[in-house]
Amino acid sequence: MPRSPKKARRLVADGRTYLWTVRHGHRVLDDGGCRKTLTLHTHPSGTGGLLRFVFDEGPGRYVSGFTTGSGEVGAAAGALNLHEPGTVRFLLDAALDRGWDPEERREAKVDGWTFLEAAVAARG
Repeated sequence: MPRSPKKARRLVADGRTYLWTVRHGHRVLDDGGCRKTLTLHTHPSGTGGLLRFVFDEGPGRYVSGFTTGSGEVGAAAGALNLHEPGTVRFLLDAALDRGWDPEERREAKVDGWTFLEAAVAARG
């Protein structure tokens, strides 16, 4: 039986458990362009922070939709599939390296495109 795309997936990294989801949306207040959001939160709920990687469609950048794979984001530097656990782990580690603290009980929203080139290179 295939897994439900709306159900959070589990990732354990450095002894901490996270749940993560990938969502597709549209920017209502701007041009209505597409957006992919990868959200990680500590588990159990309430034990730490929330981290959102936002990938907004724009010139030279695409997010998957009707004609491409459901979790794909890409630009000239390459493409990533946000449904792959290895991609999620790389993005989490990169955010931790850049100072995100999972102990802080707040939401952190980051521009996912700033991680794309390094993630593509690391994922090969």
